[in-house]
Amino acid sequence: MRPPVPFGQYVPIDSPVHRRAARAKMILVVSYTVLLFTSSDFRGLLLAAAFAFGAIAVSRVPLRLVLRGLRAVSILLAFTFLAHALRWNPATVTLVRIGPIGVDPDGAVTGLFFVARIMLLVVGTSLLTLTTSPVDLTDALERLFSPMRRLRVPVDDIAMMLTVALRFIPTTAEEAEKVIVAQAARGARFNEGSLLKRARAYVPVLVPLFVGLFRRADELAIAMESRCYRGGEGRTRLKESVLTGRDWLVMIVGTGLMAAGAVVL
Repeated sequence: MRPPVPFGQYVPIDSPVHRRAARAKMILVVSYTVLLFTSSDFRGLLLAAAFAFGAIAVSRVPLRLVLRGLRAVSILLAFTFLAHALRWNPATVTLVRIGPIGVDPDGAVTGLFFVARIMLLVVGTSLLTLTTSPVDLTDALERLFSPMRRLRVPVDDIAMMLTVALRFIPTTAEEAEKVIVAQAARGARFNEGSLLKRARAYVPVLVPLFVGLFRRADELAIAMESRCYRGGEGRTRLKESVLTGRDWLVMIVGTGLMAAGAVVL
């Protein structure tokens, strides 16, 4: 039985999305993010959702892997909805009322709008890491930030740190899942008792989780030093990333459509 793929980890599949250059995909994700945050109603979000789920279908990545990232932000989604939906001394028309606090239709629609925006943002950025290897991400970041070298900005180090951070997200999720399973096998109960009791039950999870992360980071640093990593200065690449004609076409057409949607909607 194959182990489940952690959230955000690269899934090696031969698809048109995987074959596109990482730089082109990053620029498309930036355009997609601009479309999300410039949309003032659900029409813009529907257009962004069409782009996102169309790319998921073409990438052949299972939808459950893309949507797995939503579990990590479930608390943020609930807080966002309540922050926009709750009203103090609401109008006469309310969907739910508890004393002076209630949820009116306008607040509920506003909360759903911002929740949908966050969900689509997570889905779009998750697809980038699921279809792009960490090596390609590092190379793309270095090339996109290369003009900043003239200002003596350590572009190579920044790109490496961002890539390692992205790579450690699924690793951290996988480690946390292993610790939780191990604690549950020893009698820990994470779904019983009050909210405070449940929160305390996760304290024994955090200690071994952070110890494991620090150990992994130390091993990674030793491995990089043993391979004489000294940043990007003088470093060559096994595979040179080149934007092909199809990359340019997808990037220009996709960015143009999303820019037009941002302006119109």
